[in-house]
Amino acid sequence: MNEKKKTLIAMAVLVVLGCGLFLQNSAGISAGNSSEITEEEILDHIIFLSEDNMKGRYPGTRESKDVISYIANEWRSAGVKPAGTNDSYVQPFDIADGVEIGEKTSFSIDGAELIVGVDFTPLTFSGNGDFSSKAVFAGYGFNMVEDKKWNDYAGLNVDGKWVIVMRGGPEQIHPHSIYSGHASLNKKMMVARDFGASGIIFVSQESDSELVAFGHSTHQSKGNIPAIHLSSEMANQIFRPHNQSISSIQKKMDSSLKSVQFEINNIELTAHIDLKEKTLRGGNVVGMIRGRDRELRDEYIVLGAHFDHLGMGGHHTGSRNKDTTAVHNGADDNASGTAGILEISQKLFANRNKLKRSVIFIAFDAEEKGLLGSKYFIENPTVPKENIVAMLNLDMVGRLDDSTLNVGAIGTSPFFEPLIDSLAKDIEMSIGKSYSGYGPSDHASFYVNDIPVLFFFSGFHHQYHLPEDDWDLINAKGEKEILNFVYDITLTLNRMDERPLFTEAGPKEAPKRRRSDGVTLGIIPAYGGGGSEEGMAIEGVSTKDGPAGKAGMKKGDVLIEINGKKLLNIQEYMGRMGELKKGQKITVKVLRGGKPLTLDVQL
Repeated sequence: MNEKKKTLIAMAVLVVLGCGLFLQNSAGISAGNSSEITEEEILDHIIFLSEDNMKGRYPGTRESKDVISYIANEWRSAGVKPAGTNDSYVQPFDIADGVEIGEKTSFSIDGAELIVGVDFTPLTFSGNGDFSSKAVFAGYGFNMVEDKKWNDYAGLNVDGKWVIVMRGGPEQIHPHSIYSGHASLNKKMMVARDFGASGIIFVSQESDSELVAFGHSTHQSKGNIPAIHLSSEMANQIFRPHNQSISSIQKKMDSSLKSVQFEINNIELTAHIDLKEKTLRGGNVVGMIRGRDRELRDEYIVLGAHFDHLGMGGHHTGSRNKDTTAVHNGADDNASGTAGILEISQKLFANRNKLKRSVIFIAFDAEEKGLLGSKYFIENPTVPKENIVAMLNLDMVGRLDDSTLNVGAIGTSPFFEPLIDSLAKDIEMSIGKSYSGYGPSDHASFYVNDIPVLFFFSGFHHQYHLPEDDWDLINAKGEKEILNFVYDITLTLNRMDERPLFTEAGPKEAPKRRRSDGVTLGIIPAYGGGGSEEGMAIEGVSTKDGPAGKAGMKKGDVLIEINGKKLLNIQEYMGRMGELKKGQKITVKVLRGGKPLTLDVQL
């Protein structure tokens, strides 16, 4: 953008800002009225939301529903109209909350039933269904043909059979091990499936006799083969008639660095796998103040903050103290942001005669589970998505320290920096700026959809994602300053005759650690599954100049094959990408509108 255009934008911002301040001064609203943002009301909201009896506001719980009711009642009392589903304040949606073992799950050796959790356990990525067959032992389950290091399937016919493989590898698996990219259970399952196996059974090495704990998974892998971990005792029972044992097999492979293979035709292995998806019923809370300008009132500015937190903590919740079960109150994260949009909505409603555009307020659910609430809203907007002109997100705004407010995503519109610089002249806070549009909060869901965003954040602290994030550490005076600043920005954007232009500011996905060869497609996976039962849904293309962008991949595609090899989910996508090299030409198959489409990709 040339300097002349930047100057014109800055002048336009200043003109609108001056008009807004004049109207505000002439309105005669004084501090202390109920329409003003007050420290007392900020704390009242935060205390209610973060008390122990709210049990950390975990999605789908009774306490979460109490919070939803509280927010809706606050907006109803303030005069903010409902803008959720069916003219209500709530926009409900389902949240995947892992997988559990169904009561009908079973495994038997020649008809002798084994005990689930003692003799065997299904793995979270296992497919469901019935399977009965003979078996083949295939070493460590490696297929390292390109590296010419190890191939456990050479000369074996495993089609339609169980494949039994040993966990790990012939050395301690570390990031620099040549086996590290081949040793994960999921990778070994994919290799077995590629060779036609109808099921896979893992056995432990001699030094590790414990069954794999049935862990967390965001959703079930539909279409997968059965995957089971068998206890060492049961494995040795199977191996004994073949003059083999876990100990002898491991010693042979580790000393020779060669595979051990043998057929197990003397017994029939039968499984019924019944994994069930656990779902929670969550919901965004959505309110609206209608604008007064006939030409602009069908455009919308969104103010958002997530209200959920980590519940009682524990593994897979995001708690930094995984071994502690305690209420994670989340006073700053993000009762502070929720209190913020409640207070700003009250002040904007009192000054609604000034509003040209409409303002939508959204308290998002399930942000801590992967921005699920904001993703659901942007995929199922209650107003036309193309009419959302900007989104302002408040996340952790209650712990202002050293008087510095962090404002992120400034680079997503050329209007933002001059606007913020102008308004910042009249406040005591200093502004820390960052320009990238993507960030670890709900504004990211809007940015990837080409909507200008701003992110307000008072900074990290030692209590982040711990039970100690309590209301008595909140800086209410500092949050009041932040909220009044956000109010001024919102009102100024609302009254501009021209909607903010969108500019791309950095990648549209989270930064990630890449392998040294840098192989990437340049897509944004739908981490929540994207509603697809086959393959991996694509939430977006991170850059038009990347491999996926040049090949014509689009948001909404479902990636089902890479180089002719099937994939079911994001874990398998990562595994398939690990087989590729920079500069390689590949083919990918996607479903677009339910129809298969094959594309050529240059990595």
